[in-house]
Amino acid sequence: MLINGATELYGIIGNPVRHSLSPAMHNAAFAELGLNKVYVPFTVEDVNAALPGLTALGVKGVSVTIPHKQTVIPLVDDLDPVAARIGAVNTLVIDNGRIAGSNTDWLGANTALSRLTELNNCRVLLLGAGGAARAVGFGLKEAGADLTLASRTPAAGRDLSAALGCPWLPLSEAEDFKGTVLINATSVGMRPQEGDTPLPAAGLSAFDIVMDIVYSPLETRLLREAAQAGCRTINGLSMLLFQGAAQFELWTGEQAPIAVMRRELENKIR
Repeated sequence: MLINGATELYGIIGNPVRHSLSPAMHNAAFAELGLNKVYVPFTVEDVNAALPGLTALGVKGVSVTIPHKQTVIPLVDDLDPVAARIGAVNTLVIDNGRIAGSNTDWLGANTALSRLTELNNCRVLLLGAGGAARAVGFGLKEAGADLTLASRTPAAGRDLSAALGCPWLPLSEAEDFKGTVLINATSVGMRPQEGDTPLPAAGLSAFDIVMDIVYSPLETRLLREAAQAGCRTINGLSMLLFQGAAQFELWTGEQAPIAVMRRELENKIR
């Protein structure tokens, strides 16, 4: 990749960001299309100070990750309506000093799921009540899914279910739920606790599709047991890939090279 005075700068802001797979994914996409752009990680503690600096340096766009997805909202000039409802921003487009904030996490989940099923009126059980569950849940509601939320923490679960306008179940009752899609939007099963699973294997045969947002390991215990139960499975790489592709298209106006981005992510994870 040639970097010169005309190279446009993109990146990811958060803390920590050293582990991020986004630079590999986006730089591979830029290179594939011959775009004179580069994507780098920025460790940012003070987002209030960082955004004017990024704008002054001519940065064209950034991904936003933990812990800044909520705190960045008051700092943007234009906020996408879905991002406003979710209450989180993961993508900034910077143009002539104006900062536009949006959220592509929900697009990542919806795109991955819609390749296997029609989401409108689809009966979905979503596990979790954190930021990831919030983004995925709002995206599913946007697509017209018949959504039910289940979580370990009653207070957080009921708050999110009220915001989403959907029923809530305690996680202990989720094993008896029957639906088309099960989504794990918790960190259960993430390395180094890869032996854990959010739902017992006995309950998985009630679903046609099981999706896990965890991508380390790529095949979680949940997905392994779901496949054994006859379910079609979607790993966490798919949500990461498709949300990144949506970011790429917002920044460049070009169709994202999905196959190249997927291959780069798989290589990095392996």
